[in-house]
Amino acid sequence: MIAAGPRPVAPFSHAVEADGWVFVTGQMPTDPAAPDAPLPSGIAAQTTRVMDNLRVVLAGIGLGFADITMARIYLTQFERDYAELNALWPSFFEPGKLPARTTIGVTALAVGALVEIDLIARRP
Repeated sequence: MIAAGPRPVAPFSHAVEADGWVFVTGQMPTDPAAPDAPLPSGIAAQTTRVMDNLRVVLAGIGLGFADITMARIYLTQFERDYAELNALWPSFFEPGKLPARTTIGVTALAVGALVEIDLIARRP
C-alpha cells in the first residue's frame, strides 16, 4: 500500500508494476485523512476525490497523470452522471493529452460510491 494513499476497502495492492506498465486499482471517493467520513455529495465532488486519491497513489510510485495511458470509469448512475463527468474529465489533464478511456454503468460500487476509477500507466 502507498503510505499516504487511501485505506483499501478490500484486500488489494494500490498499484502493481510489470515491465514498466503500472496497473492502479480502482479508487473510491473516500478521504484518506478521514476514511470513515461520509462520501462527498454528487458526481463532480466524488470524481474529484477519486482523482485526488489516484494522484496520491501515482505520486507514491513516482508517476503522475501525464503517465496515464488508459482509464476505466465505473458509474452507478450512468445516464444521470455521464455528461457531468465528461465536462469535468479534461480538467485533470494537460490540454490535448487525455488518456484512452472506457466508462461503464454498474449497479453498485463499494462504500456506496457513485464513481470508481482504475488506471493503466506507463513508466517513461
